[in-house]
Amino acid sequence: MAKLSLARGVCALLGAVLWAGSPVWAQDISARLMACAACHGADGNSQLPNIPSLAGQPKVFIENQLVIIREGLRDIPAMKGLLDGVSDAEITAMAVHFAKLPARNAPTPGDPALMAQGKVLAEGMRCGICHLPDYRGREQMPRLAAQREDYLLYSMQQFKNNQATGRDTIMAASLYGVSDNDLKALAHFLARVPP
Repeated sequence: MAKLSLARGVCALLGAVLWAGSPVWAQDISARLMACAACHGADGNSQLPNIPSLAGQPKVFIENQLVIIREGLRDIPAMKGLLDGVSDAEITAMAVHFAKLPARNAPTPGDPALMAQGKVLAEGMRCGICHLPDYRGREQMPRLAAQREDYLLYSMQQFKNNQATGRDTIMAASLYGVSDNDLKALAHFLARVPP
């Protein structure tokens, strides 16, 4: 947990420095995107623990999340203040940028037993109804395929434990009563589905 706090602290500091460096926000979102890259990766594929990859996420999903964070409905300490004063047009431009970036495949094939368990769970829990059968996401539903495994697990645990404030309540209901071992298998499987 200390590594996660340190990584988020560094991201917040670096993002704030990059953020403050450009006075022309309304005309140029490149500085804003540099701030995003500090944590989410220059190509939108995160290399930091529990930080989601934004590359290849549906545009509407990214827009919705940025607005929810900007308005203070979803609390992400590392992002505090980074979206203050960001216009809807800038949010749309940022969402378009990340939606166009290619998501990277997971680097390892995974544990066969966990893969099989995760696949059965994802099919049985009908994850593909909202996130589509290949888990690429659509509209306001995020791409789960090839998302960071640690972030998927962290996020699902937040939903399960009613700690996902400002996010989809359907997911809290969907994950109610799911064991931690099953969540681990789901995250392991989904992280290795090709984007």
